[in-house]
Amino acid sequence: MAVTGILLVLFLIVHMLGNLKIFTGETSFDHYAHWLRDIGAPLLPHTWYLWIQRTVLTVAVVAHIVAATVLARRARAARPVKYAHRKKVQGSYAARTMRWGGVIILLFVIYHILDLTTGHLNPQGDASNPYGNVVADFAPERWYVTLFYTLAVVTVGFHLRHGAFSAFRSLGQQSPKGERRARTGALVLAVALCAGYLVVPFAVLTGLVS
Repeated sequence: MAVTGILLVLFLIVHMLGNLKIFTGETSFDHYAHWLRDIGAPLLPHTWYLWIQRTVLTVAVVAHIVAATVLARRARAARPVKYAHRKKVQGSYAARTMRWGGVIILLFVIYHILDLTTGHLNPQGDASNPYGNVVADFAPERWYVTLFYTLAVVTVGFHLRHGAFSAFRSLGQQSPKGERRARTGALVLAVALCAGYLVVPFAVLTGLVS
């Protein structure tokens, strides 16, 4: 679960950096979006890189969900009889809602693909103008889309904060000092990714990008 999670986080970082190119202007952003379709050319045919990437990410997501399911079943099997009285366990909101957060994130990913990848749910849906699609998507009159996007990204942040901490611990950060570093690193990573993803829709919403 830690390994697949790290793979997905690496994608989130790269994807965020690509999104931020919208601040370099329409021509630059559209050029970047079209360049993604030609990565590997002429060795790879048009869009093959993206399909390879999507396949790897899909496998990682499925493996991540399977790992979560297996761990949940093992946890239940380890304690087949419920506690007659169970004291409240201290833990973060993210830790207590990891599973539901994962479901919300999965639903958001499906919506996001239909919106800005296939264009079916985008008001413009023009594959030749990715910049225009983003601007149309987060236009002020579509504030509810920005609100939904914000809630989803914040959910990703909570999920990532706990998930990154757990991954760091699983991969060797076991000492008390290592635990503090893992918590700090997970928090910084979650906040940075949330900020990086939210700055784009709010820039469009406020007219900074138009």
